[in-house]
Amino acid sequence: MLTRTNPLLTRLLPFLAWFPMTRESVRADLLAGITVALILVPQGMAYAQLAGLPVVYGLYAGFLPVIVASLWGSLRQLHTGPTAMLSLMSAAALIPYAATGSETFITLSVMLALMVGILRLALGLFRLGMVVNFLSHPVIIGFTNAAALIIGLSQLNKLLNVPMPRSGWFLADLWVVLQQLGSTHWPTLVFGLGAFGLIFLLQKRMPRLPGVLIAIVLTTLVSYAVGFERTSKAVVQAIQDDTVRALVVRLDRAAVERKRIGEATGDLQTELARAETAGGATPDVRFDLKTEIARNQAAAAALDEQIMRLRIQLHQIDFTRESGPNGEPQFVVAGEMPQSEPLGMGHWRFGSVDGGQVKFTGGGEVVGAIPAGLPGFQVPHVDWALVLPLLPAALVMALLGFMEATSISKAISAKTGQRIDTNRELVGQGLANIVGSFFHAYVVSGSFSRSAVAAREGACTGLFAIVSALGVLVVMLFLTPLLYHLPQAVLAAVIMLAVFGLVRVAPLVHAWKANRPDAVVGIATFVATLAMAPALANGILLGVGLTVALYLFRNMRPRAEILGRHPDGVLGGIDTYKLPAISEYYVVLRFDGSLNFVNVAYFEDVVLQALERFPQAQAVLVIGSGINDLDASGEEKLRALAEQLRERNVSLYFSSLKRQVMAAFEKSGLSSVIPGDHIFKTKEVALKTLDACYGGRRGEPALSARGLGREISVDTP
Repeated sequence: MLTRTNPLLTRLLPFLAWFPMTRESVRADLLAGITVALILVPQGMAYAQLAGLPVVYGLYAGFLPVIVASLWGSLRQLHTGPTAMLSLMSAAALIPYAATGSETFITLSVMLALMVGILRLALGLFRLGMVVNFLSHPVIIGFTNAAALIIGLSQLNKLLNVPMPRSGWFLADLWVVLQQLGSTHWPTLVFGLGAFGLIFLLQKRMPRLPGVLIAIVLTTLVSYAVGFERTSKAVVQAIQDDTVRALVVRLDRAAVERKRIGEATGDLQTELARAETAGGATPDVRFDLKTEIARNQAAAAALDEQIMRLRIQLHQIDFTRESGPNGEPQFVVAGEMPQSEPLGMGHWRFGSVDGGQVKFTGGGEVVGAIPAGLPGFQVPHVDWALVLPLLPAALVMALLGFMEATSISKAISAKTGQRIDTNRELVGQGLANIVGSFFHAYVVSGSFSRSAVAAREGACTGLFAIVSALGVLVVMLFLTPLLYHLPQAVLAAVIMLAVFGLVRVAPLVHAWKANRPDAVVGIATFVATLAMAPALANGILLGVGLTVALYLFRNMRPRAEILGRHPDGVLGGIDTYKLPAISEYYVVLRFDGSLNFVNVAYFEDVVLQALERFPQAQAVLVIGSGINDLDASGEEKLRALAEQLRERNVSLYFSSLKRQVMAAFEKSGLSSVIPGDHIFKTKEVALKTLDACYGGRRGEPALSARGLGREISVDTP
């Protein structure tokens, strides 16, 4: 009743449309919410690591943003939260500016969520949801396939438990991982493959069971029971080999220097932003700051490469732990890592070094301690020096996340019959990211998998999403200690299983059969996204650019043909169907494009080339049923062309023009060069008139007429 009497209030508070609820709908929402929560918790933790963040930030992103998006969104079955694609894009956008997992990286992740939220909110408020149309279907398929492969393969090092670089070229980083296959930690691989097989089996045989959650619970219990995580800390001097100890010292010093350079670069960027904003600094000062920043960034890149090279070198060394004279642990180099390393058989590897303290690991990597409690309120820190550099990535993430949400919304609404308001969905998604950024959440969007589960479970309103968020709340408050022993390889398997299902080749094959240029754009987007990874935004921006270029090319050269007649009298292209021309004394053209600044020059070329093919022609008839628009450039060029043809004693005729084009003819004053009796309502009347005026075959008398229904005088050809 409230929604009927106060539509303005419903527009401001769209969740009022959920009421009145029935007992059946509430029961369905509760069941769907609990089911989705069982998926959201493990996915959130896995996707947070994909974003380069501690796992708890995935839980933060699965709490308040979920509630806000459900209250102010459009589709009731859409579930918002962390997603694989945007998690990877967030990490890729921020890696050049901070080390993953660092405080600076976390701060920038929250800032990026704020930027994405503001962009989506602005698009929704200004009703610009149509901009997603710039992402053509082949571009989306090409990008999604490449992104899915990148996301999945980026987890390979966690499945093998080997170091992976984080440079500006993903394929090179992947090659480094593949070169370390001989150093695979087999127990870690067994945990990952076991989780993968268990989830796959449950999804196939018992799809209604929460396969991901079951796999996580079982592997966590097994990890705890067998002592999967084994760590030992010692001072650098505990390493008995002088050469190895020197490598560890070099790594420690390089890490300290890398941190110092990173902090110094951040200070310089802040100083530069202030100088450019205030306008008080001289050009020389700004140039010096930019030079110093570039020098620091080059030094940081060199240190990153050195650090990763040292880590890989140390990772391949097998240590044995012994007791020293005073009972303290000592680590003796046993040789290179054996091809098979049984769990708990005395093998230790270098883990990390910090301030002279070395961490050795004798098992696999686990999630570790997760902070318990709710995320506190904190205004996001905005680094103004990085707003412009991050803006392209934020815009692409805003559009891609919206496209992802829209795609699943349309699929679900086709079954439920609910109308989708894309602009309102943008508002809901924007508010979710903005509110989430004030509570330590990173970028969120609509989820394919969780929304599909909600629809399958019969969710009726957005209440189900609120229930799922409350499930995350329970985990944050009471259950985080139970997740300590969750193997990292299991989270990697969860991500891989989720994203590899997004790879689809059939749509590109279908596009190749339907329209090869479109398919080429999709393939180019796929290749560019892979080649430019981890900068995924560049791949899709290239795809959008190619789409726009292809669109402009098609509009610059629309379909245009000289027409003849089939034996049954139907008109057809003389080149396409090998038909004779209707007449040598007048040319009939079909032009399937608007006359605007993009293609009017091509229209002129088509007319003049037709007259070159038929030099005896005294008239040109343009069948304009495909002309939808006439702009100022088109009018000017049309006027000049008509005058040029008149000087050559050639008349220009039109037929089948649409109402808006006729209106443009009349308002622009084209009647001075193209009189009204040169414009025909239908092509049949035009052809009959021109045939009477100019004759259809060589040797026939050509007539001169000023229009149908007027007196026709005979001229000798």
